Amino acid sequence: MASDRPQDTIRAAGAVVWRSGQDGMQVVLVHRPKYDDWSFPKGKSEQGEHLLFTATREVAEEAGLRVVLGRRLTSCQYEVDGRRKKVRYWAARCAESLGFTPNREIDNLAWLGVPQAAVLLSYERDRILLAEFAAAPADTVPLILLRHAEAGTKVGGAETDLARPLDRQGLADAKLLAELLSLYGSCRVISSAAERCIASVRPYAEATGTAVEIEPEFTATSGDDQPDDDRDYQSAARRMAELVALRQPTLICAHRENLPVMLGAAMTAFGAGADVPPGPPPGPPRGPPLGKGSFVVLQSADGVLVSSERQDLTE
Repeated sequence: MASDRPQDTIRAAGAVVWRSGQDGMQVVLVHRPKYDDWSFPKGKSEQGEHLLFTATREVAEEAGLRVVLGRRLTSCQYEVDGRRKKVRYWAARCAESLGFTPNREIDNLAWLGVPQAAVLLSYERDRILLAEFAAAPADTVPLILLRHAEAGTKVGGAETDLARPLDRQGLADAKLLAELLSLYGSCRVISSAAERCIASVRPYAEATGTAVEIEPEFTATSGDDQPDDDRDYQSAARRMAELVALRQPTLICAHRENLPVMLGAAMTAFGAGADVPPGPPPGPPRGPPLGKGSFVVLQSADGVLVSSERQDLTE
């Protein structure tokens, strides 16, 4: 897939990593001796690296922490040596300490409460990011809606189409998806009855020790390469509302035809009867319809939607 990002833009990613301390929530800051500054762990993306991997890798390398990604935060942009640098950030829960070893790039780290971190941070852009992080819940629950990976062209009737497997590219993408989706933690896994959907989440389910649950209401039988039929998929919408109400980390794999209805139902269910915080609620991610292997992540807290993001396999 061709990329439209400027070639002179430096791609980077990082995270505002948090944990629960004795005196409340703490975030981690790292010190760079080269610049004598305090900031959040972040770094440049390697060639061909997905930014989700960049964010978690840099946290592991700079702070010695394994994290679970939470809500998407605002990206920061600034110039470095005449080039534009864009850093994408996520809130991230500290899941495990891998051990911090001081080195020439990062020689110290500090776990601090939000007020103390705001004082120590060296850059105003990081203080703005910290304020955004602190303005909404840190501990969130992901609901992930995934369109299945590549499965070739439909051949035969509905029964044959349900059995259509992933093709070679789809199998490779399913393995990549397992790694990407694992960054959001362990989720309940629900799939359409179509083999191409089940196979798209099977590697993730195996990696997290989770069974794949088959949901007939999420099964579309007209085929992803065919025009939409006359069904309105309201049974899928009702099932989505039921799942939202459970407030469990959940991954769902379905089809081009019914995913827009399912996403709309989820957005509606998150707003139904909730004490919505001040300000405009997050909307669905912008952009064209989900491509094969693309997914939407809705993060909520206490049943209220706090962020939404879209992720494609080519980032």
